Amino acid sequence: MLLLELYWSFIKIGFTSFGGLSMIPLISSEMISHGWMTASEVSDIVAIAEMTPGPLGLNCATFAGMRAAGVLGAFVANLGALAPTYTFCVMAAIFLDHFRKNKKLAQIMLGVRPACVGMVAGVVIDLALVNYSDIEGKIHLPSLILGVTDLIMLVKFKISIPKVLLFSALVGIILYGVIGL
Repeated sequence: MLLLELYWSFIKIGFTSFGGLSMIPLISSEMISHGWMTASEVSDIVAIAEMTPGPLGLNCATFAGMRAAGVLGAFVANLGALAPTYTFCVMAAIFLDHFRKNKKLAQIMLGVRPACVGMVAGVVIDLALVNYSDIEGKIHLPSLILGVTDLIMLVKFKISIPKVLLFSALVGIILYGVIGL
C-alpha cells in the first residue's frame, strides 16, 4: 500500500507542477501529510537534491521515496514523477506523427522554431552578462577569455563537456584561489 501511495503522490506532483522549484511545495505537502517526513527532513531533502546532479524533481523523488520505503520506494516515486512527462511525450509524438503533413501545423512550427531559438539566445545573453562581468558591471577579461577558450575547445576541437568543465574548474582554482584575481 505504501508503494502505491508513493506512486500516486508523485504522479499528482508531476501532473500539477512544472518541474524544478514548483515541485517543492507539493513534495513538502505530500511528505508531511502522509507522515513520511517532517518539515525539517523535507528541507534537508531539497537541499541535497539541489546539490546533486540531475533534475530537482527526480532527485527529490529519489530521496523522498528512499526515506519513505527504501530503494523500491525511490524507484516507485521516480516512476510516478516521470509518468506525466512520459504520457505527454507519447501524446505529443502521436499528435505530431498524425499531423506531420498538416499545412496548419507546418505553419505553426515555422513560427515556433525561431521563437525557441530566440528564447535560447536570450538566456545565453543574460547568462553572458552575468558571467562575464564583475560586480560593477564591467567586463571581466579572465572570465571572457576562459569562456571563449571553452567555446573553441567544444566547437573546434570537439572536446567533451566534462573535460571542458574540469579544465575550467582547474583554471578557476588557479586564477581565483592561487593567484587571487
